[in-house]
Amino acid sequence: MTRAEIIVLQARIGTKPDGIWGDVSTAACERHLRALMPKQHPWPTGDDTSVIARFGEPGDEEQLVNLPVIGLGIKYEGKPVRTIRCHHLVADSLLAALTEIAATPARWILAEYAGCFNCRPMRGGSRLSKHAWGIAVDFAPATNGLRTHWPRAATMPIEAMEAFARQGWLSAGAFWNSDAMHFETTR
Repeated sequence: MTRAEIIVLQARIGTKPDGIWGDVSTAACERHLRALMPKQHPWPTGDDTSVIARFGEPGDEEQLVNLPVIGLGIKYEGKPVRTIRCHHLVADSLLAALTEIAATPARWILAEYAGCFNCRPMRGGSRLSKHAWGIAVDFAPATNGLRTHWPRAATMPIEAMEAFARQGWLSAGAFWNSDAMHFETTR
């Protein structure tokens, strides 16, 4: 983001709009997004024990559904996506977030869908990814990669993060400052 874009973002999240993104802005963004989350948080903490207790074993395809997303502008490698394979417990909230995003200027990310269910370990690690349960989704990986700092270099719009936050999902860009393509149902 440019300095001017960071100033607009800082004003939106309620911190001093000085165009410099640091710890104060990061903390303000986290507070802003957490304030949008449901009062009764619907999702478990991110540790494997809590995730398994809520969603079952990773890779259990009996827990998955094909969520219809026709008409939302979702594309994978330029081709329209008809369904997203996700855990049945997150389907309604995922659809709500995607529908909200489709009605905002952030809708461009939907044309850069990069996946949901994928039973694999985290990149560069041995723990399983939240994708292994179908409780995480990625968008716009070309400009929001694993080591691309948000918001200085990554381009994930705050509107997308806000839409997911309203459903209780964490956005990696705001909470980990990298991997801004990634959203997951943990708190």
